[in-house]
Amino acid sequence: MSFAFTSRLPLSRHAVDRDGEARATPGLLNTLQTDAGTRLLVLWRGSALMEAAAPARLRLLAPDRVPAGEFRLYLGRSLAEDAPEPVGTPLVAAVLTDEEALALEPDESLWVSLRPVATTLSDRDAGLFTETLGVVNWHDSHAHCPRCGTATLIENAGWTRRCPDCGGQVFPRTDPAVIVLITDADDRILLGSNALWEGNRYSLLAGFVEPGESLEAAVIREMFEESGLRVADPVYLGSQPWPFPASIMFGFTARLADGQAPAALLPDGEEILDLRWFSRDELRASGDVIILPGRSSIARAIIEHWLGEPLDFGPDKVHGWR
Repeated sequence: MSFAFTSRLPLSRHAVDRDGEARATPGLLNTLQTDAGTRLLVLWRGSALMEAAAPARLRLLAPDRVPAGEFRLYLGRSLAEDAPEPVGTPLVAAVLTDEEALALEPDESLWVSLRPVATTLSDRDAGLFTETLGVVNWHDSHAHCPRCGTATLIENAGWTRRCPDCGGQVFPRTDPAVIVLITDADDRILLGSNALWEGNRYSLLAGFVEPGESLEAAVIREMFEESGLRVADPVYLGSQPWPFPASIMFGFTARLADGQAPAALLPDGEEILDLRWFSRDELRASGDVIILPGRSSIARAIIEHWLGEPLDFGPDKVHGWR
């Protein structure tokens, strides 16, 4: 495993102290609202407000410039020494309604989703946007108690929800998934085309970890289910959050198991429709033929890690969660 690999992943970067102990402080968000030094990230329909000028940068606003919004979330304190705001600046996210967002900034081109700008944002801004989107998506899907169905209340500066009926407390969740670069004896890699994509789009194989399953066991099971191939020796590379809506991708390499023929490919026919082996030269030569994962994805980083050089083709954004 290599933290150097993880640190290169666009959505794994961060420069914020999440300051978890402060979340339980009574009235924290109200206190920060009266602090002129606080800065707010504003979110509308999953998009954040950006500065108009290049390079891409979040437009963080003073509290008196931001409407009330649907709810707010304490993000922590800035650690970035190269940011416009000083180290230690408290940071809050505000989720706005349609009316509030367009009144604040009517130019919709300045409201930008995460994937197109993930690779161009600073470490702090990429981490802030990823953190915000992950927690906001969790709120959107956990408005009611999983035990009794009662509408839950937001607590701890946006980091928990509590049921006023049964008292149950719900915390943000992340769904683990494995994504795997499989190699054969000739050091070719296996890429697959998903049923939801264009026919010429290919990526690494991936799947969710099931309850009671280790990451390594998930690698072996998922690769067999999607390709019909048995793999061995899963080796962890690094991880990247993928808040679309709530995953974290654990990157692995694995090799074909002894006695397993590379030609014995069996796409599942439902999720994976086509599978192809690529050598390095074949991948380099395929730029006009296939579409590879976008630069914000861990799949792109793993492929480039195997290739030994950056790819100079492929879209800047990726469809799905790979």
